[in-house]
Amino acid sequence: MRIRQALMRVCRLAYGLLLWACAHPTEPTVPARDPAVVAVDAARLMGAAADSANWLTHGRTYDEQRFSPLQQIAVENVHTLGLAWAYDLDTERGQEATPLVIDGVMYATSAFSKLQALEAATGKLLWQYDPKVQGAVTARLCCDAVNRGVAAYAGRLYLGTLDGRLIAVDGQTGREVWSVQTTDPEQPYSIVGAPRIVKGKVLIGNAGDGLGVRGYVSAYDAETGQQHWRFYTVPGDPARPAEAPVLASAAQTWSGAGGGGTVPDAIVYDPALDLVFIGTGAGSPWNQRIRSQGRGDNLFLSSIVALRPDTGEYVWHYQTTPGDSWGYAATAPMILAELTLQGVHRQVLLQANANGYFYVLDRATGKLLSAKPFATVGWAQGVDLSSGRPIINPVARYETTGKPWFGMPSPYGAHAWQALSFSPDTRLVYLGAQDIPFAYVDDPSYRPRSLGENRGIDGPSTSLPRDVGLRAQVLASVRGFLRAWDPVAQREIWRVEQPGAWNGGVLSTAGALVFAGNGAGQLNAYHATTGATLWSFHAQGGIVAAPIAFASGGDEYVAIVVGSGGAFPLAAGELARKGAATYNKSRILAFRLGASLQLPQPPAAAAPPQPPEQFGDAELLQVGMRAFHNHCSRCHGDTAVSGGGLPDLRRSPALSDVSRWQDIVLSGVLAARGMVSFRSVLEPSAAEAIRAYLVERAHEALAVDAVKTERVGPPRPSRE
Repeated sequence: MRIRQALMRVCRLAYGLLLWACAHPTEPTVPARDPAVVAVDAARLMGAAADSANWLTHGRTYDEQRFSPLQQIAVENVHTLGLAWAYDLDTERGQEATPLVIDGVMYATSAFSKLQALEAATGKLLWQYDPKVQGAVTARLCCDAVNRGVAAYAGRLYLGTLDGRLIAVDGQTGREVWSVQTTDPEQPYSIVGAPRIVKGKVLIGNAGDGLGVRGYVSAYDAETGQQHWRFYTVPGDPARPAEAPVLASAAQTWSGAGGGGTVPDAIVYDPALDLVFIGTGAGSPWNQRIRSQGRGDNLFLSSIVALRPDTGEYVWHYQTTPGDSWGYAATAPMILAELTLQGVHRQVLLQANANGYFYVLDRATGKLLSAKPFATVGWAQGVDLSSGRPIINPVARYETTGKPWFGMPSPYGAHAWQALSFSPDTRLVYLGAQDIPFAYVDDPSYRPRSLGENRGIDGPSTSLPRDVGLRAQVLASVRGFLRAWDPVAQREIWRVEQPGAWNGGVLSTAGALVFAGNGAGQLNAYHATTGATLWSFHAQGGIVAAPIAFASGGDEYVAIVVGSGGAFPLAAGELARKGAATYNKSRILAFRLGASLQLPQPPAAAAPPQPPEQFGDAELLQVGMRAFHNHCSRCHGDTAVSGGGLPDLRRSPALSDVSRWQDIVLSGVLAARGMVSFRSVLEPSAAEAIRAYLVERAHEALAVDAVKTERVGPPRPSRE
């Protein structure tokens, strides 16, 4: 009898422990499914918050908080975190993806819209899908050959491509199931963002507002690829009927037929309210004087818009920067959360906007609840809460005053596309912020360009000054931060200054940790409440993507895609080089406690070639400088200083070969690698003027290197 009672007590104890374990998972295990099949349905997406072992959708959950409830890796033991595996990618172009992890398989994307399936615990490649994007398409991109991730649903992965396709891929074999062209291939649209799955539909936007296109977001049937609806973010041709009544109303806020307002990535779904929220881009051109005669709010540029997911019907909007003339897109990530504000429980939408203000909106109505600057802001003196409108600083209106305005934020944003995270434990938002100055100068002779950005801003005037002292002052003002932000009090709790301005996305965890990478190539773990640095790993490449956390076989992992890239590293020259990694190897890295894998040492940098003798008078060099900044700098860097993603033209061997130079620039012999012919916009004499300017810059770089060598000894390997 006593034995039987003892056995019953043991059984009751075991049952109680089982119930406790289900309610308090500490080391989740992977469900027993075929690891090559994407077993995700609508119910699983809705319950993603409880599925702590996996990362099922772009922001882990529909609210895109990027918070992991895993706590095996915690404050007490994170110092023992080590590299478990590394997978080398096949290109060194920019890497911005957030991988998915589903039942032991990681699905990650890389540059040129490639998709890899890897064993999550080992990094072993299972299959790779290559949509075979043509290299020539990169000449029409705004923001590098990047891709930010995929969506998973009903046995398939969904991928957007640089040339505007939406593709469904079989999750078991990696074979294409269907493909639809979502954009006009004759226009400079691209897709860089991750699709979202909502009620059996695949939602996807596009990029290219700086290149003159008209923005929209579309919904496609996940099974067939058939288009269900499309919502245009700005009015179309005024001579044609509006696609929706709300666009006819929006047209009243325009004085012209401008474009822009693309939806590159910020798409968030609220199942409770059954609303989809999208963030729209800046105008095309940026300069409102050109775009809309300097008048009107220009809806729905730089706005957060709520739509019905079944029909794409407009519900509400909030415009963060009415009549935007600075390129302040509202395309930064958005987070859905529940906060208590002034004693009232609110369902809110949070965004750290490019314009430097942190917005808290009631997501049922779009009402502005609060807005405070989280970075240096010069264009506005505040936000009027009664009207929701910014109080614009008159001197920032360069396009109406006719006077240049040198201020912050820059068009790169006080916060850009990089992910931010909200922790329900600390009630804080963790975000990257940056102070980057910019010279806004009206371009009175603006003409639309078929190759290059259409900003309406005088490109050469925005470049760094040649004067060494002035350049040093500008560079000193460039700073990057990781900030812990209280969205209720709208104030900073702690900050960590980063080596440079362009840094990675953020992950927070129940282990009281915040993980974030930076442009210098360091992946760091911080204490969530104090900001103290607890662990660091040098990844041998700049980090702009966001980490994720997952569990496999009883172990917790943190993973990150490494590789610098994007608009800022390509175009910003020395501003981007400040604090950036001098070696850029694109990889996927995964870490777990006690692991000890070491990365191979990077190769030594090759010595730069000797440039040819300088040639050309001051007038020719001026022509070359202006032509370079109007057509070349967005890929090869301000003042011809490469940010690292593409070749530094000051070091190009083609500078010594006139015929080869003309073949590259005008004949397009390197079109397959992205360097298309510029014959349609450049005369042979202009191409030669660019070569003269680059030769001059090459000699200036040699002189700077010689001074550095004299002061500090032999130079370290660098991209110069």
